[in-house]
Amino acid sequence: MPSSEAHCSDVTGLILAGGRATRMGGVDKGLIPVNDRPMIAYVIDTLRPQVADILISANRNRDSYAEFGYPVIDDGDDEFRGPLAGLASCMQAATTPYIALVPCDSPLVRSDVVSRLHAALSASDARIAAAHDGEWLQPVFALLERDLRDDLVGFLDSGGRKIGQWYEEQGYVAVDFSDVIESFANINAPDDKRALEDKLAERDIG
Repeated sequence: MPSSEAHCSDVTGLILAGGRATRMGGVDKGLIPVNDRPMIAYVIDTLRPQVADILISANRNRDSYAEFGYPVIDDGDDEFRGPLAGLASCMQAATTPYIALVPCDSPLVRSDVVSRLHAALSASDARIAAAHDGEWLQPVFALLERDLRDDLVGFLDSGGRKIGQWYEEQGYVAVDFSDVIESFANINAPDDKRALEDKLAERDIG
């Protein structure tokens, strides 16, 4: 269990960029420019002060992601088994006891997301803390113990793919982020880009 105060030296930030983005015609979402910057650039800027290290999980465009200056880890196969496969590979590469997950296509991610998840984990007996927006679980915004890797590999080897199912099996604490629901905004369809650009512009003005 983590201490009551979040220490970034305990946490590796993992940016998930391994998806196929089928709803976006296969475009690599982390590299989509929003207000002239790739979406992952916003995520890196916000996550970097919150963690000791950053890893990027990506199966495509690895050279492009490497240009951001952080190790790029693939799943080790071409099956696209989902975010859990990327998590398993990065758990092996990480050296800290905790992993903080965030997706590459959520540029409004909060500057306190890790500390809020960390506080909830420290106050519980769970080994995973995942954000909840008041209506839905947001499982790719999470903090979990790196030592869960063996359990995760077993789940994947048995054919498991659903991140929520694995969380249920491990036992997790849902963390209330309903006050900042806009932080989960991303691009799942072309029309979402304009709305996200407007929100980012408002944040910069504010």
